[in-house]
Amino acid sequence: MSGIPLGVLDLVPVSSGSTAAEALHRSIDLARQTEAFGYSRYWFAEHHLNPGVAGTSPAVLLALTASATTRIRIGSGAVQLGHRTALSTVEEFGLIDALHPGRLDLGLGRSAGRPQPPSGEPARALTPVVDGYTPGGLRIPARFSFAHLLGHPRVALQQKLLNLPGARPQEYGEQVDDVLALLRGEYRSPEGVEAHAVPGEGARVQVWILGSSGGVSAETAGRGGLRFAANYHVSPASVLQAADGYRAAFKPSAELDRPYLTVSADVVVAEDDATARELAAGYAPWVRSIRTGEGAIPFPTPAQARALPWTDADRDLVADRVETQFVGSARTVADHLERLQEATAADELLITTITHDHADRVRSYRLLAEEWRRRQV
Repeated sequence: MSGIPLGVLDLVPVSSGSTAAEALHRSIDLARQTEAFGYSRYWFAEHHLNPGVAGTSPAVLLALTASATTRIRIGSGAVQLGHRTALSTVEEFGLIDALHPGRLDLGLGRSAGRPQPPSGEPARALTPVVDGYTPGGLRIPARFSFAHLLGHPRVALQQKLLNLPGARPQEYGEQVDDVLALLRGEYRSPEGVEAHAVPGEGARVQVWILGSSGGVSAETAGRGGLRFAANYHVSPASVLQAADGYRAAFKPSAELDRPYLTVSADVVVAEDDATARELAAGYAPWVRSIRTGEGAIPFPTPAQARALPWTDADRDLVADRVETQFVGSARTVADHLERLQEATAADELLITTITHDHADRVRSYRLLAEEWRRRQV
């Protein structure tokens, strides 16, 4: 393996017994430290109404982190376009780029709208999967359905609070096109009226599309000749379809002459496999809280996680995520990451790690970076 960079995806997790303010300070500290460890990017996710996640505004977090770091690229993973406009997005990132030029990644994701079918059949994964594994040994579990969350009161409330009354989300591909046009200074309304985002126009940002399947997001990234991030840590069942769908739709652009892909993975690294499994004990109940519609709980200690009631239905609810979390020593986890990279042919990998204690989280990123560096020859 040669030259595969590692990046960071941070949800700004709130640990049990701590506060959102403490989580924010810890994330900024982690950005400083992972920059020193040699990570290439630091991205913030966007989540709302989750007591255990403080990352509600990537742009605000990026402005704070840009001032605390010097070299590492920083970005959104992702800005959710369903409840904001192309103009507000470009202006926010333009403000940051004006003070920290050339370091921003504008990752765009979908939300808040009805599911939109792709223009054709989603691309099928080219890599064979037999009994839940690729030939190289990467786990590809059965697809998880979020149908049970349709109509959930909390989900409905989130959409109500994020959107203005009567607002209709813009079609995703059209909105991405508007973002790109505003960045290039080429926006024209259907009536031919020009619009210029200042700051924003001419900002030196890399635009990424994030997606979990081979559908609309992969298509949009491919046809636009944009960079694409496939979410193995969110939807491991469809990561191969997402990667292949993006490549099948790709058309060269002024920015890219070939597809460029990063793939996310959820990992916990410690000095040995047993210690890492202990640090990761809170992951299953944390995922359960998300998938029940409750919203992410503050990340529990291992002892708190073991004390929580647990059923076979709970195990089924989180099985695909638990099976595909890479947990162990640096060597163990790096082996898993190599399988992920081989199966997806990713150009980069994006690492997300959550532990209850900040020091354990920092150590996980450090140990992985050291092992990965040894393998990059």
